[in-house]
Amino acid sequence: MQRLAVIVVFAFNGATLGSWAPRTPALSEQIGVGPGPFGLALLGASVGMLLSATISGRLVERVGARAVILGSSLAVCLVLPLVGSAQSVPWLAAALFGLGAASGALDVSMNIAGVAVERTLGRPTMPLFHAWFSFGALAGSGGAALAAGNGLSPTRHLLVAALIGALMVAVVVRALPGVAPRTERSVERPAGGVPLVRRPALWLLAAIALCSAIAEGASSDWSALLLVTEQGASEGAAALAYAGFSLAMAFARLAGSWTQARFGAVRLLTAGAACAGTGVVTAALVGIPAVSYAGFVLAGAGLAACFPVALGLAGEAGKRPDNSGGEREVAFVTAIAYTGFLAGPPVIGGIAHVTSLSISFVVVGLVAAVIAPAALAAKRFVERERVARDSSHVLR
Repeated sequence: MQRLAVIVVFAFNGATLGSWAPRTPALSEQIGVGPGPFGLALLGASVGMLLSATISGRLVERVGARAVILGSSLAVCLVLPLVGSAQSVPWLAAALFGLGAASGALDVSMNIAGVAVERTLGRPTMPLFHAWFSFGALAGSGGAALAAGNGLSPTRHLLVAALIGALMVAVVVRALPGVAPRTERSVERPAGGVPLVRRPALWLLAAIALCSAIAEGASSDWSALLLVTEQGASEGAAALAYAGFSLAMAFARLAGSWTQARFGAVRLLTAGAACAGTGVVTAALVGIPAVSYAGFVLAGAGLAACFPVALGLAGEAGKRPDNSGGEREVAFVTAIAYTGFLAGPPVIGGIAHVTSLSISFVVVGLVAAVIAPAALAAKRFVERERVARDSSHVLR
C-alpha cells in the first residue's frame, strides 16, 4: 500500500506541473505583457524550488516524509489557483515562487518517501515512481489542452486541477511512510559525521542528477526550435520531438526498476549516458527531422533512469545502521540538480547565440555523456564510505 501511495503522490506532483505550464500563453495574455517581463515572472518558480530544496531534507528528518508531503501538497493546491488568477507580473511571480517552494518541498519529501519504500521492499523502485511523475505530467498537460480548447480560463482550470489533486493526496496520505522512531542509533550520522559538502560521493551523484537535468531541460525548451530554425520542420511537426522524448522517458522508467535490479545501477547509468549522448548529438548533427525525432526518443530513454537512480543512491549513501536516514543527502542532490533546470536553458541559449543551436545540442550531448564516468567514480566513493562506516562500527 505504501508503494501505491507514493506512486499517487508522484503522479500528483507531475500533474501539477503539467497543468499550469501549458497555460503560459493564456496567462501571458491575461496579464498583458510580452515575453521579457513574463519570463522574469517564470523565474519565481525556479527560485522557490531551489530555496525550498535546500531546507526540506532537514524538515523531513525532523517531522517525517508524510507530514511534509501533506503540508506541501496542500500548499500546492492552495497556490495553484492563485497562479491562474494572476493579473500582474508581481502577482504571478509571487504565486509562482510560492508554487515552486511548495513543489520543491514536495519533490524532496516524496523522493525520500520513495527511498523508504525501496528499502522496505528490498528492490529498486525509484524509476517506477518517476515514471508515474512523467505520466502525471502528461495527464496534466492533456487536461490543460482540453481546458484551453474549450475556452476555460486559467483560473477555473487550475482551481479544478487543485481540487482533484487535493482529493488524490487525501485518499493516500495515511498510507505514506511516516516518522522513523528516534533511537540512539538513529541519530548517528552516516559517513562518520562528515559534512555533506565534504563527501565526494554526494557531489558525484549530484553531478549525475545535474547533467540529467541540463539535458532534459534543453530537450524540453529547445528541441522544437532546433527543428524549426535549423532543420526546416513546421511548428506542429517540431512539437513531436519533445512528445517523443517525454513518452520514451516515461515508458523507459516503467522498465527502469527491473533493469536496475537485473544489471545494477552503474551499468544502467552508463548505458543511459551513452544512449542520451548519442541521441542528442545525432539529432543535432544529422539535420534531418525524422532522424532528430529518433535521436530525441533515444535521449529520453537514456535519461529516464539517471535522475531517479541518482536520488536512490543518495538515499542509500545516507542510510543509518537502523535503516533510517538519507533525508539530507537526497535534498542535497536534488538542490544541485535544480540548478541545472534553472541555469541550463539560458546557458544553452547563450551558446546558440554565439555559435548555433546545433552546436548547443552537441554540448548537451557531451554533458549527458559525463554521467557515465561520474557513475563509475561515485560507485568507488560510495564503497569507500561503506567500508569506513562498517569499520567504525566494528571498532565500537
